[in-house]
Parts: sequence; structure tokens; C-alpha cells
Amino acid sequence: MEFTHLGRTGLTVSRLCLGTMNFGPQTEEPVAHSIMDTAHEQGINFFDTANGYGGADHRGQTEEIIGRWFASGGGRRERTVLATKVYGDMGTWPNEGKLSALNIRRALDASLRRLQTDYVDVYQFHHVDRSTPWEEIWQAIEVAVAQGKILYAGSSNFAGWHIAQAQAAAARRNYLGLVSEQSLYNLLVRDIELEVIPAAEHYGLGIIPWSPLQGGLLGGVVKKTNEGVRRLEGRSAESMERHRPALEAYEDFAAELGHQPGDLALAWLLHRPAVTAPIIGPRTPEQLDGALNAVGIKLDDAALARLDEIFPGHTTAPEDYAW
Repeated sequence: MEFTHLGRTGLTVSRLCLGTMNFGPQTEEPVAHSIMDTAHEQGINFFDTANGYGGADHRGQTEEIIGRWFASGGGRRERTVLATKVYGDMGTWPNEGKLSALNIRRALDASLRRLQTDYVDVYQFHHVDRSTPWEEIWQAIEVAVAQGKILYAGSSNFAGWHIAQAQAAAARRNYLGLVSEQSLYNLLVRDIELEVIPAAEHYGLGIIPWSPLQGGLLGGVVKKTNEGVRRLEGRSAESMERHRPALEAYEDFAAELGHQPGDLALAWLLHRPAVTAPIIGPRTPEQLDGALNAVGIKLDDAALARLDEIFPGHTTAPEDYAW
């Protein structure tokens, strides 16, 4: 495994981040524990979760599964850089969601109980809260830092100007501010190249891409569908048909390079500016083993240029659309 710093911090994390969203709804607890053990064995020390993961009927279930894994000992918590999130409604009563100081305090304490730990390494805002001023948000975070309950704060699904707004408010308080941004980013969806990545580079945030395979479309879906290994329906099938020419060219290029399509998609992200660690979300130990291959793939300029031809990206705004 390779390691890097998370953004401008001194925090060392693995180049792959273990996503846990499937734990509970799709992956039973014993298998989830096995996946986390295997992740540690392979050098993955960066785990991502959220207080709302677990399904609509059992929000918090995923954190509970991780908490019981930590409680089994063996240095599991000490070897893990743990990131969780706050924002989504955890109940139907007022102040059970968003980023008010009250909800941040209550949601953090609830996450700590479920996770069976006394601190979170990276506490992430799952979405921007346009109704709560940054002065209130940062005051709540500073209190949590002073209490030793969190070490760093990160964002998720922010626009570039939201990052700038957050960092300006933090600077007025002489506070570190955001250290990471978790965004949808992959070969098919490259919107964050316009403004989010330039903002992240400017302010020193590490990008943590989610859905690096775009729901499996970059994992060899055309071949698997043709062979009857996988069947797509609804919007997934429509999306595959819409992008079929590019996906076919991509899968052919992956075969030419001698890589699995999913590994190539992850490797491409590891070559992108500001990217710290793509989030992999295995449902089984076998899926985790496959994703590990990506770290060792090195792409030359010609390969990167060919991928840009298949999946055109963006230049920095406003140069992307103006002189």
C-alpha cells in the first residue's frame, strides 16, 4: 500500500479509502468485519462512514457495525483513520439534521457512542447547509476539537465557492478550516475539475472521490452484460446505452493495457491533481482484493491522453468556457 498526507495536514492515510456504506444493508456484519480486517492486513488505514448509513429503517447501523469491530480490540481503532459525516436527518423532530451547533453536538456524541470510540479523526459535513452561518458551524467544531472529540473537519458534495466561503470564515477565526472534500468524481463524471479541484488545490484540501466506478459502469459492465454475468435495468441500463461507445472503447483500452477496467478507473483517479484516496465500497472480500491492484498501476502521458479522448474532461473555470 502507498500512503500520502490528507491535504495540507500531517495526517498520513492510505491511497485507497475503505467505504462502508454497504455494511448492514447489503453486507452482513461478520462479512463486514472480515473486510475491515483484510483492509488492515493490506495496509488500508483510512475508513469512511456516515451517521446516516444503514438504511432508512436503521440509520446508524453502519457505525454500530464498525463500533463492534473496534470493540473487538487488537489495535483496530488505533490503526484506523476514521472519517464519519453529519448532516442528514436522523429523526423527524426539529434539530435532528443539518449543521446547527445543536445538531453537530448531538450528532457527534451519538456517532461516538455507536462507533464505540472517544474521537473521530475527520468529521465531515455531508452536504452544505445554506441556512446555518459558518461562524456557528466553526464555533461548534472548535468546541469539539477542544473537547478532543474530533481532530479535523472535512466537507462533502461542496461547490468550489462553498469551500472558499468555509475557508474564509475559518481564517477569520484563525482556525485550520476544511482539510478534505469528498466529491463524486470518476472518468464519466468530471464536473469537479471546473472549480472544486482548483479550490481544493488552492486551499490545500485533499479530494476523496466517491463512486469511482460510477455505479459499476467503469467496472467492465459492457463485457459483463454481453456475457450474461450482469444484468442492468432501469436508469443503469439507460446510462450504459447512452455511454456505450465510450465504455466499449474504454474496456478495449483497458484490455490493451492488460488491466481490469475497474482497476484502471481507480488508477486514473490516483493520477489526478489533489486526489488523496478514492473510496472503494466492497460488498465482499473478493471485491476488496480486486481494488488493491489499482495502487500499483502507473499510467504514462500517452495512456492518460487516451483516457481523456475517451472521456473528455474539463479545464479550470472559467477557461473551460471563456477566453
